[in-house]
Amino acid sequence: MHALIVFTHPDPHSLTHAVATQLADGVRHSASAHSVELADLAAEGFDPTYSQADVALFQKRGPVPADVAAEHARLERADALVLVYPIYWWSFPAQLKGWIDRVFTGGWAYEEAENGKVVKKLQRLPVHLVAIGGADAGTFTRHAYAEAMKTQIEHGIFDYCGAPVASSHFLMASDPGYPEAHLQTAQAIGRKLLIEPS
Repeated sequence: MHALIVFTHPDPHSLTHAVATQLADGVRHSASAHSVELADLAAEGFDPTYSQADVALFQKRGPVPADVAAEHARLERADALVLVYPIYWWSFPAQLKGWIDRVFTGGWAYEEAENGKVVKKLQRLPVHLVAIGGADAGTFTRHAYAEAMKTQIEHGIFDYCGAPVASSHFLMASDPGYPEAHLQTAQAIGRKLLIEPS
């Protein structure tokens, strides 16, 4: 089985990069020899800007842009999608949000049927979320940030496309053993990622 780990952070020495790398290492060293691909959106220079070409695709009057088609192909090879990201303003960083905006396209990720119902086209793709935050768990609880992120990301994006969120993790600066403990957590997540239910 094959996992696609998508992450973004402008600093290649960031905790986000380290978590993504350890998670990939965990996948590679799990009980079964699984494969993994790391998609570093910042290093690859993915353009998150929703352009005229993206509008044309949405309106069904233009082709799929080449960079979006390449991302579709990566996702079609994957048996699981993992997003690793720092929490910026209680959500994804702009580049990752732009990746979602441009890549999870109508006709590919979802489709509107003639009866007005949404056809969810990504039901085969389990999603795992690993969010890295600077606040503590108490702040998230007091302000209902975790619930807001769940509504926006898990329900608003992935449920709309039918992709089941198989796991969601918040790695906080206030967690015991930060930041080294997060690298161990990432390894553990990777080892369990592609275990099929018995």
